[in-house]
Amino acid sequence: MPDIQLGAHTFRSHGTKVLRFHMHDWLILVLLAVIDIILNVIDPFHRFVGKDMMTDLKYPFKGNTIPFWAVPIIGILLPFAIFIGLYFKRKNVYDLHQAILGLLFSVLITAVLTDAIKDGVGRPRPDFFWRCFPDGIGVFDNVTSNVICHGKKSDIKEGHKSFPSGHSSCHHAFIVKYLFSINVLILRKHKDKLLCHPPKGEEKQRQNTASLNT
Repeated sequence: MPDIQLGAHTFRSHGTKVLRFHMHDWLILVLLAVIDIILNVIDPFHRFVGKDMMTDLKYPFKGNTIPFWAVPIIGILLPFAIFIGLYFKRKNVYDLHQAILGLLFSVLITAVLTDAIKDGVGRPRPDFFWRCFPDGIGVFDNVTSNVICHGKKSDIKEGHKSFPSGHSSCHHAFIVKYLFSINVLILRKHKDKLLCHPPKGEEKQRQNTASLNT
C-alpha cells in the first residue's frame, strides 16, 4: 500500500490522488447510506400493545424538541465548516479528507445500528396512544386485546421506534469522534517528545544503571 506523506498539500494538487486512494471507503459509505434508507422505508416490528399497557403511553403527541432539520446542520454541516476553516489555515487536504471521512463513518454507522435496533425492537413511544388513536377513542381486538390503530400511517410507524433514542445515539457518536480527534491532535503535536524523550523516572533509572555498569 503506497504511503501518503503529510504536508501542505491542496485539493488542486493532491485531491484526486486522495479520493482514488480511499475509493473503497467512499463506496462503503454509500452502502451504509443505502442500508439506512432501506431501514427507514421498511415497517418496524409491531410488538403487542394491549389495552392495559396504554396507561404509560398517553403522553401528549407533540413535535420534536429539536427539529429534524437541525440535526444534520448541527451534527454534520457545522463540523464541515470547521474542517474547511482549518483546511484553509493549514492547506492540508489529507487532514481535511480524513476528518470528513471519519465524521461520515461515525454518523452512518451509528444511524444504521440505531435504525436496525429500532426496527427490530419495535418499542412503542410514550405518546403511542395518540398516534394510534388521534380521536382519543381506543379500539382493541376482542380476542387478543391488541390495538387496532386508525391514525396516520407514518405517525404509527414512527410510534414503534422508541428505542434506542436517535438523538442520544448521534450525541454519543459525536462525542466519541470528538474525543478521538482531540487525542489524535495531541499525539501528533507531541509525537517528537513522546518518541525522543523518555519519562523522567525512566531516564533517571537508565542513568543509574549506566553508572553501576561502569
